Amino acid sequence: MRLMPRMPDNPGPAPGPARGGGQRLVLVTGPSGAGRQTAVKALEDIGFEAIDNLPLSLTPRLLEGPPIGRPLALGIDVRNRDFSVNALIETVDMFSHRPDLEFEFLYLDCNADVLLRRFSETRRRHPLALAESPLLGIEREFDLLGPIRARANLLIDTSDLTPHELRAELERWFGSTDGSRLAVSVQSFSYKRGVPRGVDMIFDCRFLRNPYWEAGLRPLDGRDAQVAAHVEGDERFGEFFDRVVGLMEMLLPAFSEEGKSYLSVAFGCTGGQHRSVVVAEKLANALAASGWQVSKRHRELERQAGNKAPLAG
Repeated sequence: MRLMPRMPDNPGPAPGPARGGGQRLVLVTGPSGAGRQTAVKALEDIGFEAIDNLPLSLTPRLLEGPPIGRPLALGIDVRNRDFSVNALIETVDMFSHRPDLEFEFLYLDCNADVLLRRFSETRRRHPLALAESPLLGIEREFDLLGPIRARANLLIDTSDLTPHELRAELERWFGSTDGSRLAVSVQSFSYKRGVPRGVDMIFDCRFLRNPYWEAGLRPLDGRDAQVAAHVEGDERFGEFFDRVVGLMEMLLPAFSEEGKSYLSVAFGCTGGQHRSVVVAEKLANALAASGWQVSKRHRELERQAGNKAPLAG
């Protein structure tokens, strides 16, 4: 999972959890090329009133008067007209201490190699190195944003995300406007491509019977009834699945009572196409039937069919 609730790395004030009843505000920032524009547009599509790169000096005036009817998303980056590290930190601290705001600070992170590739593919100039190598601008921006990153209470690493996948992550976290229900994300993945980042719980399905070795099942995936029947035919499947469901039935109410907003569960297998998909589909259906708010994603299947366009912002 790429979205991680996080505690600040420094001892200064940081955004607290939503308190309920006030204006909901999400501030989005991160290094250039990490996907800020994509994120702001995704939040707008979810139902937020979105404003990108409003001068920091104008943000207090934006929140004057009664609460706006919709939740509000503000995008800020180094191209902002009056951007400075101190100004942004002061803005974050101001929002954090206002009792009339439900404030969340979202930082979109990305590793330098991926950012460099994105700038090369789009032939964009880095705002901090207009006449120099984009790598110099990326390094300068990392140094500049370090104190700001430490203040964020939500972080998404977009290094491995397509625009579609980033939108899906944001919909899972911010799609529920009342924030009163625990949202559960059930995922499948391939161990060959690495474990998803920030997932709360991971289960290894590689011990189950593998449809890959059946010629007629190999080109199909775990959403196909034939593949599901083959995997579920493993004598170990029933007990494994029942134990997973029992664990979820115990944990989800406890997490919900504790105030947790989001829980991600991932199932992995060798190729991420058959066994993990079968189990993820079956668990998602079982949890939805029990009344939980559930979303599904199959990372490797999305990669096969996915949008490879670069992230904006």
